[in-house]
Amino acid sequence: MLSGARFSAKSRPRRAHRRREAGVERNHRMELQYDGTGLHGWAKQDGLLTVEGSLESAFSTVLGAAPVMRVAGRTDAGVHARRQVVSLVLPGDTDLGRLRASLNALTPPGVAVTRIVPAPTGFDARRDAAGRTYRYFLSNSAVVSPFWGRYCWHVPEDLDLSAMGAAAEATAGRHDFSAFTPAETEHVFFNRRVVRCAWKPARDGLAAGLPGRRTGTKRVPGAGPRAGAGMLYLEVEAEAFLRHMVRTLVGTMVEIGLGRRDLEDFRGLLAGAPREAAGPTAPAQGLFFWDVSYRRDRAALPQAGPATRSE
Repeated sequence: MLSGARFSAKSRPRRAHRRREAGVERNHRMELQYDGTGLHGWAKQDGLLTVEGSLESAFSTVLGAAPVMRVAGRTDAGVHARRQVVSLVLPGDTDLGRLRASLNALTPPGVAVTRIVPAPTGFDARRDAAGRTYRYFLSNSAVVSPFWGRYCWHVPEDLDLSAMGAAAEATAGRHDFSAFTPAETEHVFFNRRVVRCAWKPARDGLAAGLPGRRTGTKRVPGAGPRAGAGMLYLEVEAEAFLRHMVRTLVGTMVEIGLGRRDLEDFRGLLAGAPREAAGPTAPAQGLFFWDVSYRRDRAALPQAGPATRSE
């Protein structure tokens, strides 16, 4: 009896401590990839299959309720993500490895949670992002491989890739991108600073730049990749984007490559022209939310700007 009493006296505080830990909520960072084919974008929509909606359903099954998720970049229907980042609050005693496995078992095959780790208090995947990178894949060959067809825009006509490369270089800097987003928009401010913008050859097809692959790709000098180069991509990095901004930049640059407009016309579009002055919006399937970067010192980050929805 005495021994049992001693055991009970020692074990009760530990159980109480575990209960207190279980009640503590901590900030976390979740990373995921998804194939946008068949998905209606990130944001939850009633009756439609979306990334956020499928994750909320999985979280509810595993935890009993879905946490509030803040995403680095809200993607549109058909757009893919190589490295999307989400911030969320979870119980402090959550087994993160088991949670990841459970989420991957419950979400659609095209959605994969790759990592869940603790994050600093107050970390916000959207507000704290210092830069976002998109890649748009384009196939400039006579025939596109059936393995890549749903992940790129096939343009078989001869393209002046030198002119397209010059347009990409002109895109870098701060401009008014009103011409590259729908006229009916939730955006109020249209100035964005593009850190870099360049066409690059994807020598390994869509595998270029994917985790675990060494691609050997490098920025194509001013002339851009040669005509008929096969698979190539436009890489754009900016602090924030407007909706359809990258896809409309691509559509307009392809018109330049086809000789339907010139570089001076393109420069004029960057000065705040109306939407109808720019080219078409390129198909969604070629666009990837590629990466997002964060500054180490959150205190040095600017407050959330006008950016709302992006691609």
